[in-house]
Amino acid sequence: MGGWQGKVLRVDLSAGTTASEPLNQEWADQYLGQRGLASKYLYEEMDPAADPLSPENKMIFATGPLTGTMASTGGRWSVVTKGALTDAIACSNSGGYFGGELKLAGWDMVIFEGKSPHPVYLMIRDDDAQILDARDFIWGETAWVAEDSIKAKHQDPLIRIASIGRAGEARVRLAGGRHAQAPAAGRAGGGAGRGAKNRKAVAVRGTTGVAVHDPKRFMQVVGEMRQKLDTHAARERLGRVGTHAMMDNTNAYGSLPTRNGRDVQFDGHDAVKVKTAHTPRRSDRKANVISSKACFSCSIGCGRIAKIDPEHFTVVEETAKKRYGNAIGGLEYESIFALAPMVGCSDLSAATYVNALCNEDGMDPISLGGSISAAMELFEEGVITEKETGGIKLNFGNAEAMCRVAEEAARGEGFGAEVGLGSKRLCEKYGRPELSVSVKGLEFPGYDPRAMQGMGLAYATSNRGACHMRASPFVDDFSHVRPDGKAQIVKDTQDANAGKDATGLCAFAGNAWDLSDYAAQIDAACGGGWDAERLTQTGERIWTLERQFNMRAGLTKADDTLPERFLKEAAKSGVAKGRVTELDKMLPEYYEIRGWTADGVPTNETLDRIGL
Repeated sequence: MGGWQGKVLRVDLSAGTTASEPLNQEWADQYLGQRGLASKYLYEEMDPAADPLSPENKMIFATGPLTGTMASTGGRWSVVTKGALTDAIACSNSGGYFGGELKLAGWDMVIFEGKSPHPVYLMIRDDDAQILDARDFIWGETAWVAEDSIKAKHQDPLIRIASIGRAGEARVRLAGGRHAQAPAAGRAGGGAGRGAKNRKAVAVRGTTGVAVHDPKRFMQVVGEMRQKLDTHAARERLGRVGTHAMMDNTNAYGSLPTRNGRDVQFDGHDAVKVKTAHTPRRSDRKANVISSKACFSCSIGCGRIAKIDPEHFTVVEETAKKRYGNAIGGLEYESIFALAPMVGCSDLSAATYVNALCNEDGMDPISLGGSISAAMELFEEGVITEKETGGIKLNFGNAEAMCRVAEEAARGEGFGAEVGLGSKRLCEKYGRPELSVSVKGLEFPGYDPRAMQGMGLAYATSNRGACHMRASPFVDDFSHVRPDGKAQIVKDTQDANAGKDATGLCAFAGNAWDLSDYAAQIDAACGGGWDAERLTQTGERIWTLERQFNMRAGLTKADDTLPERFLKEAAKSGVAKGRVTELDKMLPEYYEIRGWTADGVPTNETLDRIGL
């Protein structure tokens, strides 16, 4: 056996026990690993209709067969569960160093079930796994404090830790998980699920290594792929300016969701664009971005390290200065979009500060920004007032108000607790559900579907809710705004991306690699005859299995839609000025191409063809 370690760690939190069991190799051959294999285990082991905050919900930490290897970007891992924010299947793909360490400890995945009677954390040292008491230790602390405390207690600075902050403990529905101070497994409410299980953290130290099927061929293929990736212009660009530079494109094109989707271009763009983030400011002659960072085995280095302006209101107090005034995790495109244009704020340091809160207390910045923007529109529409917000003037563009609400959300207190419900539940509570810019309860990423029609279809059909990583219609969407041909592109790239998400490698490597390059590395590591066609079919199988999970959870065709704003209110500017998202033209074609009925149900013929 190569690539896979052949072992699963099962953690029964209710009983307080851990047990090793063999990996189901038949399932691994069909679903590969990470998102695919974990979704198969989840589908087979739990009732999809279960309450996501109940002990009946399971949560799986899963690596891929290339996680922990020397393959470029081989540090990816996934958290798969039923989402507390979406009530649908949730898979968060993450980087950092935790996934590689878990694989090096000898585990393909960890399955958490039940609920601990009191707060705990899991400590893994290779084969040894212990459930330890988190009371009077790290429960009630931020993710940053928890990480430092665990390393100090166990006297090992190289322990890798995945934890929740106070938001997850409070079951804030947009809470996610954090590790290594910033990298996240953040979307769809997985942090609330961890808090509901009374599981604060997982700490791991691994020393076993990862064996591959054909070491000589693996070394050769990985070397070739490294050369292909390292010499590609997209890798150089991501390493130099990260993903933040995408905002220049979306703003110019008219596909940048602004002020809760009211607008598609941001008049405050110059204050928060990537060039501004790299330009030294007057106060300390330093730029917001001070360096880059990379994940395990990554030669791209798209992550950012940032420093807030020392004169900014968020760090003037001594305590705040000590906590946030030094080097902290910087902004990526999705976080700067959500915490600047989406809320109408042109304050780079405020966005950096709220992003730091998300890292520290485990919140999804996309959903947080989308929920704050919904609250701002409710406020400006007069639906809520300062009475509901606790005296906060929650107008678009009020950076201090955004920061205060984010602080409250991190603790699950005040009006922040209501924002922490997510925009869907928040807007439903106040009788204006149409103001939630979300799909299946998951807030929009930074692409407006009126200008990017393919992304609109991708959002509507995504199994986890609005997501920019489930399909890749970017090239075609930035070429024209017609709905023509989008259904095929979305279907094909959904399948391809699902296959990639099962490998243990990063999607950003796909800027240089095609699917055959991913498959070649899998085949050298695992054997078994992996090629692009097999990886594509594996991706289609994963996608359809997720669809079946959601159907059993109660989701229907009615959930494959977009907010009314994007279907009825035309874009005010940009290339799509005067246009809406033409979902009614794309969705029936998409169902037909997938081999689903007009109601979005996979036919028996389709299930037979893909092995379901």
